[in-house]
Amino acid sequence: MVIGKAERLSTLEVVKYFHSRPRDSQIGAWVSKQSSRISARGILESKFLELKQKFQQGEVPLPSFWGGFRVSIEQMEFWQGGENRLHDRFLYQREDNAWKIDRLAP
Repeated sequence: MVIGKAERLSTLEVVKYFHSRPRDSQIGAWVSKQSSRISARGILESKFLELKQKFQQGEVPLPSFWGGFRVSIEQMEFWQGGENRLHDRFLYQREDNAWKIDRLAP
């Protein structure tokens, strides 16, 4: 679980980050809209090869549907399953620019 404030990145930040990524990752961003349903992995692989050829020369352009968010986390919890329901749970809370860590009962 994560609790915090999310804000959309500026166009400049998105462009800078996109072009800092490896070229094949930039091409991969064009292959599909994230989380959309696909019938087979081969569709992605074929589209990747097609776009790799298309963008062979010059810079890979930023897709219009590609962007990002910055999350300022205020609180997060980690849960790790254990035997006999004796799970480990840790709660991190930001206090005065530091993390307070508490162990929680399962």
